[in-house]
Amino acid sequence: MSATLSQLHKHLAGSELKPVYLIAGEEHLLVIEAADAIRTRARELGFVEREILDADQYFDWDALARAGAAMSLFATKRVIDLRLPTGKTGRDGSAAIAEYCAKPPPDTVLLITSLQWSKKDNEGAAWVGAVDKAGLYVPVWPMRLDEFPAWLAQRMSSRGLNPDRAAIAALAERVEGNTLAAAQEIDKLALLHGSAPLDAQTLEDLVADSARFDVIKLVDAALAGDAARAARVLAGLRAEGDAIPALMGMILYQLQILARLAAAPNLANAFRSERMWDAREKFFRKVLGRAGSGHWEDCLVQAARVDRLSKGRGIGDAWIELERLLVMIAQPQAFSRAG
Repeated sequence: MSATLSQLHKHLAGSELKPVYLIAGEEHLLVIEAADAIRTRARELGFVEREILDADQYFDWDALARAGAAMSLFATKRVIDLRLPTGKTGRDGSAAIAEYCAKPPPDTVLLITSLQWSKKDNEGAAWVGAVDKAGLYVPVWPMRLDEFPAWLAQRMSSRGLNPDRAAIAALAERVEGNTLAAAQEIDKLALLHGSAPLDAQTLEDLVADSARFDVIKLVDAALAGDAARAARVLAGLRAEGDAIPALMGMILYQLQILARLAAAPNLANAFRSERMWDAREKFFRKVLGRAGSGHWEDCLVQAARVDRLSKGRGIGDAWIELERLLVMIAQPQAFSRAG
């Protein structure tokens, strides 16, 4: 039986960790923060070693068994951080995870995370059941639009802000249900405004003046087909000191939506499932008209490459590959295969 985020945080307040965790879903911020909470609690409980395994299409699944069987050099507790970029394990991966869960090694926590997750493909999978039996499975499904204002209010309060209802509504309208974008804006507001009462006009002024460049403008420029503007915004973000991993969450979030919509047999139903604002739906329909589903899958593959390079895994320049990704998004005709 799966657990909720609130149940996970209650569990982490205890003195013992499970041997296996699976945190997966397409609310990227919530997945990332839940995984960070597990890592933080693990460090507090003495799990000081950490091994990262990126299970991309070339991953050798025997590496998981080797990591589990390896002895710590310093006889310390360990975290194995297994990342599933596509949310898919394949036959070998399913078997490897199930085998690991059948007999987890002592003094080791296996943390499995994925930012691309399908209820249809994964909920009934044997390996997910094995994780749930051995540890804790926490799916993070997209937040409903009617839940979003309350989440914003809680998040703003936790950062020391004191917004009125109109300010919360104004921020909700700006970020259109995107928790990652909301978190970035809230952090800016906390730095700029502090705990003084915050109304809608003040919020709008602060958000408009806080930075010339932001990741929302970057993604929207690419989606609008303006490759030159996207390149300018990217250069601005780089000059302001932004790191690629901080940008990729938003880019992946939008690409995954596009991939789901492009592959959907019924587009109207798919848009309802995504729970978009009307203006955003019109915008995405224009974007979808420029390329088929195959192209958006190719973009996701390129995004995964950028992410790996930005973390020092692989050969290449992450900034050049990110610029290439933005051109792929903006000008599908130059790259697209049949959809």
